[in-house]
Amino acid sequence: MELKIECDEIQTLSLDHHGLVASVCKDLGIAEKIDALISNQDKRRVVSPGQAVVAMILNGLGFTNRRLYLTSQFFETKPVSLLLDDDELTADDLTDYTLGHTLDEIYDYGASELFAKVAFDVAIEQKLLCANNHLDTTSLTVHGEYEELREEGIEVIEITHGHSKDHRPDLKQAVLSLVVNGPSGAPIFMEPLNGNNSDKVSFQETIKKVNAFKKQINVEREFKWIADSALYTKSGLLKMNDFTWLTRVPHTIKEAKTLVMTADSEIAWEEQDHGYKIAPFTSPYGGIQQRWLLVFSQQAYNREKKTLDTNLDKKDKALKMALWHLGNEVYTCEKDGLKALKKLKKKHPLYVVKAEIVEIKKHAKAGKPKAGETKIVVGYQVVGSFERNSVEIENVLNSKGRFILATNDLDSENYTDEQMLKEYKEQQKVEGGFRFLKDPWFMVDSIFLKSPKRIEALMMVMTLCLLVYNIAQYKLRELLKEKNETLPNQLGKQVKNPTLRWIFQIMEGVSIVRFLKNEVIANLSDLRKKIIELFGNTAMKMYGLMVT
Repeated sequence: MELKIECDEIQTLSLDHHGLVASVCKDLGIAEKIDALISNQDKRRVVSPGQAVVAMILNGLGFTNRRLYLTSQFFETKPVSLLLDDDELTADDLTDYTLGHTLDEIYDYGASELFAKVAFDVAIEQKLLCANNHLDTTSLTVHGEYEELREEGIEVIEITHGHSKDHRPDLKQAVLSLVVNGPSGAPIFMEPLNGNNSDKVSFQETIKKVNAFKKQINVEREFKWIADSALYTKSGLLKMNDFTWLTRVPHTIKEAKTLVMTADSEIAWEEQDHGYKIAPFTSPYGGIQQRWLLVFSQQAYNREKKTLDTNLDKKDKALKMALWHLGNEVYTCEKDGLKALKKLKKKHPLYVVKAEIVEIKKHAKAGKPKAGETKIVVGYQVVGSFERNSVEIENVLNSKGRFILATNDLDSENYTDEQMLKEYKEQQKVEGGFRFLKDPWFMVDSIFLKSPKRIEALMMVMTLCLLVYNIAQYKLRELLKEKNETLPNQLGKQVKNPTLRWIFQIMEGVSIVRFLKNEVIANLSDLRKKIIELFGNTAMKMYGLMVT
């Protein structure tokens, strides 16, 4: 007897890695924390603000590059009620209006304040809050026109042209300021800023806001602030100097430039791991007594030397052409030729230009000269050659791979030079966060929302995605170390530090199959089961490995 199955009797839903993301969001209490802060008094409302944000996080960490207005489409083939922990919800409930309204509510509450309250709460609960705050900014490309909205007097970020860290000065942008803290590299503060923002100004303001917020929620821990050279200013950092800081010193400062150019033989280097050398100094720059640490990185030196060699090859060709053009010019007097030669030499300090001014002599009249008629000077030409200035190039190379760190923590016993270098190198955590946010397969590689208010709110949701991702990856890696277990990386090698992005790819293909009143989760291999178990009980329930 042939078994006939109607189309509506069987359904397949993609669970993939989304169950892991949803379980992390639930374990961290993202939806509950947001709902507790944003009032949800409308009884007719189907999707709460917290659920809407988790839906956007699931979309963002779906790595499908779907725009916000396609979130409903994203969930059409997903088990919405399971992922959002609500039996009544369907994909049709996650409309553009619902999600857009939630973004408006985030803006009305204050994107930065809402994020900070959720992030600090999560960091404290998970025991991930530490003393070091890493601060940096990045630019995000924005499409649209916003003049009309600004004329209405709405206090929002200004979408405009500015210094583009993506090297796209032709496009308008907004700037995202990010503070990353703790071993997981999770963000604890974010702030949308104007597209023409200056880090030298915003860094100081961000530090004030975070320190004020910390007092507001009664966090007693004192923070050390770590940032790049934009933090190091006389009018900002050195004028305030009311917190502990570690930053890079700009080479534009005369004292710093002199130190960086110091001959290698005059520096008492201390060898470090991974090709680093350090040498301690002190400085009273800006009227503040501070420790300076001169750092040499062999890796940076090799990279900068390669760049210099490439540039010198280009300059060789350019100088050769410039001398050819100079040699074809005819000057009315020797002084003009010398002036042009001096100008050329000034443009090429890494070269020794050898040249002389020669007279151009011709007979006074055209045609065959008369016997005994002498030539007269009719002009002057520059005849020259060049070679690289080995001494100057050596001086330039001497400064390559070097930079200076500064701190106002003068206790070198409890805060060693080695710690200074280690903590500054961890600045890459915030830079890694920006790379994550700008991944074209993430939620957005550029923002297409037409409202600056919603852009601010979406930047908050994007940063929540980063928080969820970084904490999940950190906890997975720590558990693997604790259990002395491994997972395969992309090359099949067993490792204790897999990327969460790769773990998500392993989970592709896990599905929920519903037939009549029966439901089964398909494609759960032993490896996938192991991954789910490492994520804990909430994930195991999500994937049917534990009875609820």
